[in-house]
Amino acid sequence: MAGNGTSAFVYSDAFTRYKFADEHPFNPQRLEMTLDLINTLGFLDPEQIVTPRRATFEELARVHDPRYLEAVIAASAPEADPDDFARWGLGTEDTPIFAGMHDATAMIAGGTLIAADRVMSGASRHALNMAGGLHHARRAEASGFCVYNDIAVAIAHLRETYGARVAYIDTDAHHGDGVQWIFYEDPEVLTLSLHETGKYLYPGTGEIVERGVGRGYGYSVNVPLEAFTEDDSWMDAMRSVVIPTLQKFAPDIIIHQNGCDAHTYDPLTHLSATTRIYREMPQVTRMLAEELCDGRLVAVGGGGYDIWRVVPRAWTMLWAELNGNLLPERVPDAWLQRWQAGAPDPLPALFLDPPGSFDPIPRRAIIEEKNEITVRRVLNGTPFLF
Repeated sequence: MAGNGTSAFVYSDAFTRYKFADEHPFNPQRLEMTLDLINTLGFLDPEQIVTPRRATFEELARVHDPRYLEAVIAASAPEADPDDFARWGLGTEDTPIFAGMHDATAMIAGGTLIAADRVMSGASRHALNMAGGLHHARRAEASGFCVYNDIAVAIAHLRETYGARVAYIDTDAHHGDGVQWIFYEDPEVLTLSLHETGKYLYPGTGEIVERGVGRGYGYSVNVPLEAFTEDDSWMDAMRSVVIPTLQKFAPDIIIHQNGCDAHTYDPLTHLSATTRIYREMPQVTRMLAEELCDGRLVAVGGGGYDIWRVVPRAWTMLWAELNGNLLPERVPDAWLQRWQAGAPDPLPALFLDPPGSFDPIPRRAIIEEKNEITVRRVLNGTPFLF
């Protein structure tokens, strides 16, 4: 059964056009699989579905250099030569060009804009754009599978249109660098990223000392966690930093990027979480939204490269939390039967990975101790907490 009906689900089949290549790890099939799982459970009423629109050039130009936007438009032509766009971070192995690229990524940015407007206007209490979360794109550079930074576009819109004080939480395994740098000097935008340390992982940033500059000093908060971090240590770090920081910041709206690539199955990272954290993290952010800003919460997707075993379960749990659904223990048999034939591995039958599903990390105690030290350093170095 669908939930309380107060949450908006921003979606269009056009989102699946944001596709670099069949073999590229950023595969939009994960959106189709997740939507199918949500519908199979009966968690989505048709009136909750909100159709996105393309972000305009002017909306995108609030955070992106107009010359970069023109380059993306030119690179979107079928005959475009990738070598002509290298200076913009386009045409690389990570972020290849493809026909229709501008329209596809502008639609995703527009989806996050719609989600932000729905929540700020009171039309919806919460909103989800699972195609969003393209957090690596910078002002004039594509990066890490991200062409336009839909999150930054939405934050800039919230600041200009509503004068909103925005708290941005990023729990992707990769540092939320693009959003951080765009708002690095803004004390009205808190960027808080919990991620695998950049010592071994793209983009190599997100150290504790990246705290902002000028009036924005202290409003960029980074929690770089050790490789092979497991559930307990991840959630302890999140609760210890996110809760007091947001309570002190007192936002008007929260945006949460829900990349699900910290799972032990993910092929691009080195973390060892289970699906448990993808049930518990939305609980934390929803609780804070209810406590601090009348429930105003926008959720977006992000990373997640085991599209079969992880992403559909993780983002279904996210929608269930936003929508007030009681999640069953088991993944529906009908969904498993539809998708198993194309899957390279057996699909998990339970939403939560059972305890003991994965071997414990031999260095668990050392990793947990290092993460505890990191959390203390973060809290002690965040000036507005005191």
